[in-house]
Amino acid sequence: MIVKKLDDVLGTEHEVKGGNWTSRRLILKDAGMGFSMHDTLIHAGTETLIWYKNHLEAVYCIEGKGEIEVLPDGPTYPIEPGTLYALNGNEKHLLRAEKEMRMICTFNPPLTGLEVHDDEGVYPVMD
Repeated sequence: MIVKKLDDVLGTEHEVKGGNWTSRRLILKDAGMGFSMHDTLIHAGTETLIWYKNHLEAVYCIEGKGEIEVLPDGPTYPIEPGTLYALNGNEKHLLRAEKEMRMICTFNPPLTGLEVHDDEGVYPVMD
């Protein structure tokens, strides 16, 4: 059994700051769960290009307000508390935060915790 609190992650190497976002990585690949789970802040007034070519992601918003635009031609969906979106087709997208958004994110395959977005917004698959 894994039991963890957000406070266990804050201020450690599992709290990763990426400019427009801060990812508090709760469960990673080494936990052996087959997915990773993150408590992520998307900072207000930012726009982030993301394209998880190598991962499926599901995201549930618990705080804030923003939108996700599917690239290249839309549509655009509003995001507010209670909104879930799942990138089940590896969709390239822009994530915009009007107010800081707090998102619970899951990835398959799971992240190791060492990934960083490249210029296209892609995370590599890491062993």
